[in-house]
Amino acid sequence: MRTYRTNRGPFAARPFYKPAEIDRICGDALKAAGLMPDTPEAVRVERFVEKHFKISPRYEALPDGVLGYTSFGPKGVTGIVITTALDEEGGSVSERRIRTTLAHEAGHGLLHTHLFALGEKPPKLFEDGSDRPEILCRDVHGTAHESRYDGRWWEFQANRAIGGLLMPRGLVIKAAAPFCEERGGLGLPTLKEDERERAARELAEIFDVNPAVARIRLDDLFARPENGQLTL
Repeated sequence: MRTYRTNRGPFAARPFYKPAEIDRICGDALKAAGLMPDTPEAVRVERFVEKHFKISPRYEALPDGVLGYTSFGPKGVTGIVITTALDEEGGSVSERRIRTTLAHEAGHGLLHTHLFALGEKPPKLFEDGSDRPEILCRDVHGTAHESRYDGRWWEFQANRAIGGLLMPRGLVIKAAAPFCEERGGLGLPTLKEDERERAARELAEIFDVNPAVARIRLDDLFARPENGQLTL
């Protein structure tokens, strides 16, 4: 992980993570918590938050469009809060959005704790003028490109952690194998284009995520033909 000085956003320094580095950080954390599945299945993300950060997520009424927030102290994450609006919706779609939001907030904890530990307490991240050490997260989950984040690189990075935590790289490659074929001189597995949507729907069920999350993860790991082959 490299760090750059920046004038954009509330932090004086911006960490830069390669996608593979985020996958490694998430995978190592799951293994350390004893929660990396042996075979493709849903990750117990709420239990991961409890074991890794030593806190229990809680639910509160939050402003419209806000899914959750993460609070920090000198020693790390002190709280992860999810909006009660998601819990009140009910149904599998809502339950999966809760899982996605928990993974997003955990991503902040894994990738950004050091910014607060160094004494950088950015103002107005909670958008009410306060200087509380918290990152409030609006509903930008599921967008695929950094340009959609209006310079909020910390949100883009936390969203990348959703895939790393809920759909670990090695397990996704195993689960997607029936939808792949070997191409090129190295024989790398390539997701068949006419199977991409069916693969997304099946992996959504396997990993207990909404199909949009599965589509993005498959696009991350199995680039479409115009962008190259599988990223290893």
